[in-house]
Amino acid sequence: MERSDHILVVDDDAEIRSLVCRYLEKNGFRVSTAANGRQMRAELADGMIDLVVLDLMMPGEDGLVLCRDLRAGSHRTMPVLMLTALNDETDRVIGLEMGADDYLTKPFASRELLARIRAILRRARMLPANMQAMETEHRLHFGTWILDTAERNLFDEAGTMVALSGAEYRLLRIFLEHPQRVLSRDQLLNLTQGRDADAFDRSIDILVSRLRQRLRDDSRNPRYIKTVRSEGYVFSVGVKAGNGS
Repeated sequence: MERSDHILVVDDDAEIRSLVCRYLEKNGFRVSTAANGRQMRAELADGMIDLVVLDLMMPGEDGLVLCRDLRAGSHRTMPVLMLTALNDETDRVIGLEMGADDYLTKPFASRELLARIRAILRRARMLPANMQAMETEHRLHFGTWILDTAERNLFDEAGTMVALSGAEYRLLRIFLEHPQRVLSRDQLLNLTQGRDADAFDRSIDILVSRLRQRLRDDSRNPRYIKTVRSEGYVFSVGVKAGNGS
């Protein structure tokens, strides 16, 4: 029997936890809930969680702190959907910078929550079609970097590991699939998050900025991810597959 995806809902509002839990269970998910960071960590330790729905505004450790801790620890690739206050762009931007895969503003429609969760899970597991042959090699070489696709780790020329969040890994894989090709923000958002951008959506720009930091790429004169004005971004170096160093 196929295993159902297991969602962890972290929110200090008991009514929201209950409503979200019932709706997701009705749509075939296993659901656990937590009211704070302590309970979240206990659930992550006890069960195989596939995605965390994380409220930003909570007393004590808020969603930003918890998301940052997830990205710094053993759950760094765990998909995270951040729930934020309506029209609070600053919180949404900070949430993305801390490593959230996507965000949803409160109040939200249940169908929209379901669609976002399904899209994040689908993108988290999707292997780009052009990478199928490369995947058996497990290592992708570009510039002075090596991406280990089996462990989802990035290594510099000295062999030092640079950890990637799930969203950072997926964006890098998309760029490695399409080297030296301009990709628009809409294309990147659709490929990484499974949705279209709105006029004020900055999530891809923030994610590109985070990935540049991982690659130690100077944003003023980048070697790897170049900005193409009014068009998008281009990964400007070639990619080779191979298990050798």
